[in-house]
Amino acid sequence: MEVNFYDIEEIEDSLLFAAVIVSKFKGKWVFCKHKDRDTWEVPGGHREENESILDTAKRELFEETGAKSFDIIPICTYSLSRYAMLFYAEIKEFDEMPDSEIERIEFFSEIPSNLTYPLLHLELVNKVINTLAYNNGCS
Repeated sequence: MEVNFYDIEEIEDSLLFAAVIVSKFKGKWVFCKHKDRDTWEVPGGHREENESILDTAKRELFEETGAKSFDIIPICTYSLSRYAMLFYAEIKEFDEMPDSEIERIEFFSEIPSNLTYPLLHLELVNKVINTLAYNNGCS
C-alpha cells in the first residue's frame, strides 16, 4: 500500500471523493468503532453530491463522533486509488451521536493497535502530527 500526499491546492476539488478527520479531544486521539467490526478507525466518509469537502468533513465528524463544537483545518490531499482530503480537528464538545453505522467512540493516549486500516491510519496520523509540528515551528 502506497499513500501519496499532495498539497491542498494540487488536486482539483471535484476529484476529492472523501474526507478523513484525525481528531483529538482534551489531548487524546478520537477513534470510532463500526457496529460490524471489532477494530478502531479514524472518522471520515464519502462526499455527497454538491457538498464542499469541508462540509463533508464537518458532517462526517458529527455523524461518526457526535462532535458538536470543534476547530477543523485541512492538512493535505492524499490518494490510494482515489483522492481524499485529510483534516485535523480539535473537538471541544460532544452531543449525542446520531444513529449511524458507528457503535461508539473512545479516547486514546496512544494510537490503538487494532485499527481497521492499520497502515493507512498510521500514515494519516503521522502526516497530521508532522504537519502540525512543522507549522508550529518544531522540527
